[in-house]
Amino acid sequence: MFTDKNAIVTGGASGINKSVVEKLAVGGARVLIGDINRDGGAAVAADLRAKGHKVEYLHLDLTDEASIKEFAAEALTRFGHIDILVNGAGWSKNTPFVQTTDEFWDKVLSLNLTGPMRLTKLMLPQMFERKQGKIVFVSSDAARVGSLGEAVYSAAKAGLMGFTKAVAREGARFNVTSNCVCPGPTDTPLFGEVEEKYQEAFIKAIPLRRAGRPEEVADPIIFFCGSQSGYVTGQVLSASGGLTMCG
Repeated sequence: MFTDKNAIVTGGASGINKSVVEKLAVGGARVLIGDINRDGGAAVAADLRAKGHKVEYLHLDLTDEASIKEFAAEALTRFGHIDILVNGAGWSKNTPFVQTTDEFWDKVLSLNLTGPMRLTKLMLPQMFERKQGKIVFVSSDAARVGSLGEAVYSAAKAGLMGFTKAVAREGARFNVTSNCVCPGPTDTPLFGEVEEKYQEAFIKAIPLRRAGRPEEVADPIIFFCGSQSGYVTGQVLSASGGLTMCG
């Protein structure tokens, strides 16, 4: 499905994005993992290479503009061009809004919004020049309905949804698509950091009455990366067990 395609996946050291890396690699893509977790990213890449897949790791700190520029330059040097960009990295910490600080705002906004914007800006010119490209943003259903204790995260992810649509409009004439997937509560290390009482509340609100599995949330991301979605752009799809079917 992805033979001869070059892909970047940010946040690919764990969770949903790790599953995205695996699915792209098994499909034949050459994949570059960008993640702040050096040990985790290198381990995922090494494990997949041992299985015969083409996966590399490069350190990326989305809160640091210099790191983003270095990552983008090295990615293009190594791969020549990028066909697929999955902006999957994200982070938050459940915190009542009135207790948040400016430093917390800066970190959450950088990781979930301005960092992906910067990386996308650096990848778009070569996609426009080649008149092909697939960009997928991983937002959150918190952006659709708000989330208790995640006001800043909800705002950042909502911004990412709007950015997805704007990039889709600008990229359309260059045959570059831009789409967005909004996971709900998913069995990942990040969700594991949420207090148990909040986890239980989230699960109760989901019609399917369970958290998602990383691999099943990765599937719609893979759909937007592939040829099956060639006539789909500017769309936001929730993968959340029905959490926001009315939202």
